[in-house]
Amino acid sequence: QVQLVESGGGLVQAGGSLRLSCAASGRTFSRNGMGWFRQAPGKAREFVAAISWRGSSTYYADSVKGRFTISRDNAKNTVYLQMNTLRPEDAALYYCVASTKVIPGRLSYEYDYWGQGTQVTVSS
Repeated sequence: QVQLVESGGGLVQAGGSLRLSCAASGRTFSRNGMGWFRQAPGKAREFVAAISWRGSSTYYADSVKGRFTISRDNAKNTVYLQMNTLRPEDAALYYCVASTKVIPGRLSYEYDYWGQGTQVTVSS
């Protein structure tokens, strides 16, 4: 059974940083694109970032570009999301996702596996 387990969420002040991690188990994801989505209460789920299977290509939502960085360690089957200069509007439940595509896009249906999410709260 495929599992994606997120960690690293928490409460941070505006302007602060957090690093999310996502450990994949059940199969290797070295040839799969991975990414992050988020959903705030009362809002639609939105794309945050994605990374190709080799890590050579990355994609970001305009709202996080320049502040967030996605990376991966295929030897550890882990993907990371470094979040800097956090804003109150970044507060959400963050989901780790994995795709059978080597270079996935920004649409949720492109991702086949979803984690349970990790909560990020940003105080103003």
